Amino acid sequence: MRKALLMLSLTAALASGCASSHQATQYPGWKLVWADEFNTNGRPDPQNWQFENGFVRNHELQWYQPENARCENGLLIIEARQEQRPNPTHQPGSSDWKASRPSIEYTSASLNTNGLHSWQYGRFEMRGRINISSGLWPAFWTLGVEKEWPSNGEIDIMEFYQGKILANVASGTSKQYTAKWHSQTKPVAQFRDPDWAKKFHVWRMDWDAQFIRLYVDDLLLNETPLTKTVNEDGTGFNPMQQHHYVLLNLALGGDNGGPLAGMTFPNRFEVDYVRVYEQADGQ
Repeated sequence: MRKALLMLSLTAALASGCASSHQATQYPGWKLVWADEFNTNGRPDPQNWQFENGFVRNHELQWYQPENARCENGLLIIEARQEQRPNPTHQPGSSDWKASRPSIEYTSASLNTNGLHSWQYGRFEMRGRINISSGLWPAFWTLGVEKEWPSNGEIDIMEFYQGKILANVASGTSKQYTAKWHSQTKPVAQFRDPDWAKKFHVWRMDWDAQFIRLYVDDLLLNETPLTKTVNEDGTGFNPMQQHHYVLLNLALGGDNGGPLAGMTFPNRFEVDYVRVYEQADGQ
């Protein structure tokens, strides 16, 4: 039933104008089960994406809102802007970082497929272009559908901040809201390409019942066996053996993003496509 629903979702997406202007890669042993090619101008397809709103996580500087995401000329554009207005959730004297801020100074967007599409295992691909200015924190990642973070599991297929790209896998520990990380980083400077950030790159996850492997442009960044992703809370629950949904966002500053040194606005995270494949034999 799950596969039938996925194929119906893919058929509907293609029929609604999301068909790519270039053919999706055909991989031997894999079949495409879902994709968004962002070829219809305007707001992202609500059958595929929902939005986060407000100040959300990591003490980040941006206020998330749907208005900062649009499809244009075959790309999803997630735009960070500098704009000031009152914080509607402000509570004077509050100890909550979200409510203590009297004003919004920056806006951006965060999209996800939660409640719309999720998958257990597969090949996940995103072709995108990221700006590597100080303070920017773009990401293409997944979260598990059951349990609170990090016991639901987090996979960062693409994450960038402070001069490096990251490939991370996180699961739960015995302490609430404290993750066990399997992380690998690579400074962008190591690519030895002064134009690296001007180009589109393909980030990929190959995920099965044994391993999670994370790549950029076919370069393996992180290989994590699922034997190491069981939550350390005594439940025996493995968050990497459940369905995950996809997120795309552009954050600013916060716990990891770094200072907005010399930042120019607006700024962009551009996505050409997101595609999900499953192994043809159903494994």
